[in-house]
Order: sequence, then structure tokens, then C-alpha cells
Amino acid sequence: QVQLVESGGGLVQAGGSLRLSCAASGRTFSMYAMGWLRQVPGKEREFVAAISWSGGSTYYADSVKGRFTISRDNAKNTVYLQMNSLKPEDTAVYYCARYSVRVYYTGSALEAWGQGTLVTVSS
Repeated sequence: QVQLVESGGGLVQAGGSLRLSCAASGRTFSMYAMGWLRQVPGKEREFVAAISWSGGSTYYADSVKGRFTISRDNAKNTVYLQMNSLKPEDTAVYYCARYSVRVYYTGSALEAWGQGTLVTVSS
């Protein structure tokens, strides 16, 4: 069973930047697409970004395109989310997730996710 541990959340002013990290256990990290989702209390969890097993393909929600960058280091079993030009509406708990496929597509099934890390953007 893969374990995912997020870090890097915190409080930042609007316009600032944060980099989230997600460390994964196990030997199969490089075989699957990874992603980030976020959730605001009282709202549904929403897709933020995903990256294919090799890192060669990335996907973003329209709301973060051009501001967020997802990347991965398979040698370190780690996936990152660089968040720039943060807005108050980016405030949420961010979850790292592993998909059941090698290349992400809309509707890909999630196999595992972490406990989440809170990002708060003040105006």
C-alpha cells in the first residue's frame, strides 16, 4: 500500500509563492501518474494538476493554468507543486494523489491520497 505525505503548506500573502512536496513510499512510484487535488470545507474536492509517470505530460485545471507547475523526481519518489501568483481563492487543503494509470486522463481513478496540507492565502 503506497503512503503519500504532503508538506510545504502554510500562510502566504496574495501574489506570493509556495512549493508543495509529496513523498511517496514503495517501489512503484515511477509507474503511475500523480496529481494534486484541493478541497475547501463544505465543497467538493477538485482537480488541480496531474503528471504522467515519466513527467512528460502535465495537466492543469483552468483556474491554476499559468500559475502552478507540477513536476516529479522519480529517483526521490517525490512530486511537487510550485504555486505562484497565489490568490485568496487558492486557499484549501491540498492533497497529493496517485492515479491507477500511467498517463492521466479526465476521470482517471485515484488509488491513494495523503492527509493533505493546508494552504492559506491572505488578501
